[in-house]
This record gives sequence, C-alpha cells and structure tokens, in this order.
Amino acid sequence: MSSGYPNIEALMNEGEPVCITLCDEEGETSEMLYCELVHRARHGEEFLIEDQRCRPGKYILGISENGPADYYLKSNRYMDMETAERAVNSLPRIEKNYRSIRIGPLGKNSGEFDVLLLYLKPESAMKIIQAYAFHHGEGITSRSIGAASICGDCTARPLLEGIGISYGCKGSRKHSGYANEEVPIGISYELLEKIERGLDTIPGTFD
Repeated sequence: MSSGYPNIEALMNEGEPVCITLCDEEGETSEMLYCELVHRARHGEEFLIEDQRCRPGKYILGISENGPADYYLKSNRYMDMETAERAVNSLPRIEKNYRSIRIGPLGKNSGEFDVLLLYLKPESAMKIIQAYAFHHGEGITSRSIGAASICGDCTARPLLEGIGISYGCKGSRKHSGYANEEVPIGISYELLEKIERGLDTIPGTFD
C-alpha cells in the first residue's frame, strides 16, 4: 500500500515509520514498554493498548496522574528529590482524552493517525528539520533530558508542538534496541504533507 509519504519513508534505513493513533476502541494492557511496542511496530507488528508497563510512560501518556519523581530518584538519575521533581515537570505530557493507543507500521495504516515516529541517522533527521524550515523559516524546538524519549520527546511533544527529536533514553535504547547511530523523531499528522513537499523541493535531498 502506498503511504503517500515516499520521501519521508525513504529516509529510514531499516523498518517502517510507525503510526501512533489515539482512539476510543477497547485495547489491552501490554506487559511490554511503550518504546518496545513502537520498535516492534517498526518491523511490522500492530498493537492496540490501553496501558503498558513503563512508569514514566504511564505519566507522559496521561494514563497515570502520578509522576515518576521517586522512581527517578531511586534509580540515581538525579541528585535529589527537588531535581527529580523538576525533571518530571519538564517532561511533555498529554491529557487522557482517549481510551487506547493504536501502534502500527505506516504500510498497514489506511486512514488518519496522530503522530508518525521514525528512527533516523543524523543526516536524515537533519533533512526532516530542513524540510520543516523550508515552510516555516525557523528551526524546531528540541528539548530532551535523556529520559522519556519515545513516549515524551517523540509522541507527546509532536502532539503538543508538531515535531520532536530525541537522542534516545537509557530505557528505550536498552529495551527496544534501536541502533546507536539512530535518533528517533516524531512528526504530527498535520505536518506530514509539508515535510513531504519540503523533502521533494529542497535541492540535493536525495543526491
């Protein structure tokens, strides 16, 4: 099935872009982490979940109201509770105004979705940013603290701001196994057509 985004798809070296869709269907509680589910969808699997087992992911996706500050502190990621709470408050977070999340490869998607998530080498990520700047004349806002990469930087942030790029986090790189030289990036559905046209127009994009 043609996705309508051949230029965006061509930037990924392995697997497919992943569609994230917030919906009202009944889903399952997954024993995998959100980042694991996304990475497996990259290689063709599909999931419909209402919950998953990553605690920071529960908070960021609006499933839980309890922030993971104590979890972060116990894992020695921050120097004290005040710093851990500040870190949690800096994370992007979406409201739970949906029932479930559909996660699947772009090639199996037949309708609209909310976020397209890609794993790119830095040069390809640069081209996405250039395609965005082609239309807007400005760069993207890139904020990351090395935590909550796939759920926060690349899902919640695009839902809130349109686009999000990340350097990954300890959890997602450990549990989902994407390559060390890859950076994940999320793009809201509303921006995809502009990004696709920008990639098609900017000289030398695929030379």
